[in-house]
Amino acid sequence: MRLLSLSTALPDHSYTQAEIWDWYQKAPWFSQLRTRSQSILQRILEADHGIETRHFATDDPNAVFEKDAGDLNRDFEREAPKLAGQALCSALDTAGFSADQLDALVICTCTGYLCPGVTSFVAESLGCRPDIEMIDLVGLGCGASIPALRAAENMVRTRPGARVGVVAVELASAAFYADDDPGVLVSLCLFGDGAAAAVVTGEVAGEAGGWSINHFQSYHQPHHREEIRFVNQNGKLKNQLHRTVPALAAGAVETLYRHPHAGGSGRRLLSHTGGRDVLDAIEAQLPLEVCHSREVLRECGNMSSPSVLFALERQLKTGDTASLWLTAFGAGFTAYSCCADYC
Repeated sequence: MRLLSLSTALPDHSYTQAEIWDWYQKAPWFSQLRTRSQSILQRILEADHGIETRHFATDDPNAVFEKDAGDLNRDFEREAPKLAGQALCSALDTAGFSADQLDALVICTCTGYLCPGVTSFVAESLGCRPDIEMIDLVGLGCGASIPALRAAENMVRTRPGARVGVVAVELASAAFYADDDPGVLVSLCLFGDGAAAAVVTGEVAGEAGGWSINHFQSYHQPHHREEIRFVNQNGKLKNQLHRTVPALAAGAVETLYRHPHAGGSGRRLLSHTGGRDVLDAIEAQLPLEVCHSREVLRECGNMSSPSVLFALERQLKTGDTASLWLTAFGAGFTAYSCCADYC
């Protein structure tokens, strides 16, 4: 599958971790936390844990904690298609196509639920054709952008000339939840909003001078499902995050890397950002150093599914044509990988 373009988008509102700590202290929910929980938030947000800024689709981060489940999902319905559309418009401009030249649209997300899905809203706002094929992937968590690309690959395998838009969009701010659970507290210090979009098409025999995405792999460990997932708490999404996640991520990524068909050996590694401890664990497990993922984490936090594509965009902008190995992981517990080669 040939990658024609890749673009990203962030909300206008950006906050440093110090600013977020100031916001949290003023919130009514903060005073209801145990003293130990308040200390955990302070320790993470005031120290250097690999994140400097995060972006949210709101000018008042504390307001999300006062909203009920319905209001949060309405925020998602308003902002997620807008952010996804911005990323896709940029990718289409770079590829030199208009939205009505897209044959299919694949969008993944896990931070909100719409029916019809986000694809319907994006296709309408961008002016896609009525016969565009739309696929929404929901519930795959932070790793979802790679299976979304794989879904596009399946499409262009049977229709090599088709042009497919692939978008990963997350509004963590529409899924924030606060209580004394340590995993919840860590989540409040990690996640941000963002979107990434790619335009892809099928391989053409003899055509050279572009990036090919290939060698998709996946690894599913349902016995570790409870370590990282969303659960429904009073109608809201609550992130369940266990302290063993860095080790789980590193082990799953190593399993994919060692697969004989993965093509990971000798390539540059682009990883889902996860968090500082996750990236440290992956580097300790593999004979590779992650490229650009720490930069993305520092400037944007963990944006869930778009994160690895943010790292890929940075790598492509360097002009370096070294072969790449991408990996992403999350809820399930699942991990995914694919290769990117310049040919």
